[in-house]
Amino acid sequence: YDYCHPNNHVNCSQSTNDAYPTAFRIALNNKLVGYRDTLSLLADAFFAKGQEFHNVLKMGRTQLQDAVPMSMGDEFHAFATNLREELLRIDDSRRLISEINMGATAIGTGVNTPPGYAALVTEQLRQVTGLDLLLAGDLIEATYDTGAYVQLSGVLKRTAVKLSKICNDLRLLSSGPRTGLNEINLPALQPGSSIMPGKVNPVVPEVVNQTAFYVIGADTTVTMAAEAGQLQLNVMEPVISFALFTSITYLTNACHTLRDKCVLGITANASHAATMVYNSIGIVTQLNPVLGYETAASIAKEALQTGKSVHDIAVTERGLLTQAKWDEIFTFENLIRPVFIQ
Repeated sequence: YDYCHPNNHVNCSQSTNDAYPTAFRIALNNKLVGYRDTLSLLADAFFAKGQEFHNVLKMGRTQLQDAVPMSMGDEFHAFATNLREELLRIDDSRRLISEINMGATAIGTGVNTPPGYAALVTEQLRQVTGLDLLLAGDLIEATYDTGAYVQLSGVLKRTAVKLSKICNDLRLLSSGPRTGLNEINLPALQPGSSIMPGKVNPVVPEVVNQTAFYVIGADTTVTMAAEAGQLQLNVMEPVISFALFTSITYLTNACHTLRDKCVLGITANASHAATMVYNSIGIVTQLNPVLGYETAASIAKEALQTGKSVHDIAVTERGLLTQAKWDEIFTFENLIRPVFIQ
């Protein structure tokens, strides 16, 4: 130790309080690259399904009730857009965690460091890691602040919530096969029941739901740990790091599984979906500009009470519009890209 002492030389100008969070932020940056790539591939898979299903007519729903017609392609395209928004949030988070406090030493005053040490070590780390690292402007604040972790955890939670909602939709759209919506088919991966023969469950969306629940819970852990900091240091960073690393790992695996074992293999029951549209009372909304709201509402009420179709009541029985006008209003293109027709 006469020539190289662990404390007098190696550890002279650094502390756990700057080395640990700096290493943590570098590792998070690298971890997020793989996660972002996997999430992007999942979004691309939904986009591809949107293109595949662009000619599939289906009923849109609000509050689980029939709303107005739409294209299944638009529905899946919206899933893709919903997830692609998260890629930008990941990029924002990476920029925040690229600010480091290396050279702050114990509490941010830079005690035991020679002049220029913090800037020099930051530049060396930029070269070694290839990351766009930035030395914090206020090292005292940077040594205790965990706001970037809270923001990143919130981004992960936001994505988890979106993924879970999408998986809820996939489960609903594939429900049945005889007594549910049955608009899409998910790949059958395993027998779903030890007592009900032939039952196949949406196991991949369900496991992604459960992953999302974990990430949402981990966000609460990060929030409480960040709040628990005191004065010039937050000693709760170990549990923050555990929560963030596990959340990123679990979300990465979930996105990979959802894409490869579910989304890529989804098929549409196009004929069934279109039949439900034309049997729906919801299509009466298209008649509002032509017949007026009150008349359209009376058609809907009669259809609900009698089981008759909107077409039979409006065209055949009441003669409120001609078949030609009906055909003009209820073309596929006008149902999914409505043009104001009177």
